[in-house]
Amino acid sequence: PCALGLATPVAIMVGTGQGALHGILIKSAEALETAHSLDTVVLDKTGTITQGQPAVTDVIPKSDLAPQELLRIAASLERPSEHPLAEAIVAKAEEEALELVEVQDFLAVPGRGIRAQLEGTTYLAGNLAFMRENRIDLGEFAAKADELAEQGKTPMYFADTERVLGVIAAADPVKPTSQQAISELQALGLEVIMLTGDNRRTAEAIRRQLQLRSVLSEVLPEDKEREIRRLQEQGKAVAMVGDGINDAPALARADVGIAIGAGTDVALESADIVLVKNDLRDVVTAIKLSKATLRNIKQNLFWAFFYNSLGIPLAAGLFYPLLGWRLSPMYAAAAMSLSSIFVVTNALR
Repeated sequence: PCALGLATPVAIMVGTGQGALHGILIKSAEALETAHSLDTVVLDKTGTITQGQPAVTDVIPKSDLAPQELLRIAASLERPSEHPLAEAIVAKAEEEALELVEVQDFLAVPGRGIRAQLEGTTYLAGNLAFMRENRIDLGEFAAKADELAEQGKTPMYFADTERVLGVIAAADPVKPTSQQAISELQALGLEVIMLTGDNRRTAEAIRRQLQLRSVLSEVLPEDKEREIRRLQEQGKAVAMVGDGINDAPALARADVGIAIGAGTDVALESADIVLVKNDLRDVVTAIKLSKATLRNIKQNLFWAFFYNSLGIPLAAGLFYPLLGWRLSPMYAAAAMSLSSIFVVTNALR
């Protein structure tokens, strides 16, 4: 009966080993077993579907302001921020050799934007919701921002306390392998959902580009975990794939949390599975590996039970009165060894 004891752990050990060979670090047997029953995969956009390195594409100032002056103000405001879009604006300003100045009273509003003082004037930088909350007159820039969003770019407004000074747009290129990974996940019968803080128009443009069926847009960082919980309350088995600090609660909440290897330490710690190669196609591999491992476990258990259901009655002499069959200890020992060899070999296969 030792084959019964080997059936599950040997298959899981080989499964996690195969994962490691493919650059997929599976932290627990539970994660490997749960992944086969997933029906929904939620993908964070920035750094997971995309490169996570946005670049400035458009600088559109108001009529009496030069593009370089808008970029100088924007980069000065954004320099203390750690947001990827802020880094893109600062990089663009440095590329154009603009002289940036220090800001005072810098305040970041998560999921909205920033407020700071620059050369004695209070400036705001952020998304549409932030501008509306501060009752800023958007003028013609609302239509321009919508046009940029339709192209899959993320528009950011820059304003003083009364009106918009201009809009700067940035785009984060999609990873070359993301489209293939999403198609393969959908081919496995999984519902794939993109999760992003981008406005609805930008998110919709990227959804069309990736041929996704569902997208959750304008999600604040602190609300990601709530969105995962909402899907679970609908009876779905959910995997969350992310890379950032603000993805950590959602990764922990999901039935299986999958972190991109280039992500933050907090995300890597919160996840059940880590993709070392930062390639979304490895999500497909991890799920296929889980299905293969569970199939292997069932095969091992079936054959282990089959051997025992025949061998134990035979060794106990159940068939001797009727058919004269008996099993000597020597053959019993060989049969036991063969059953263990079969289970181990099947797992290694």
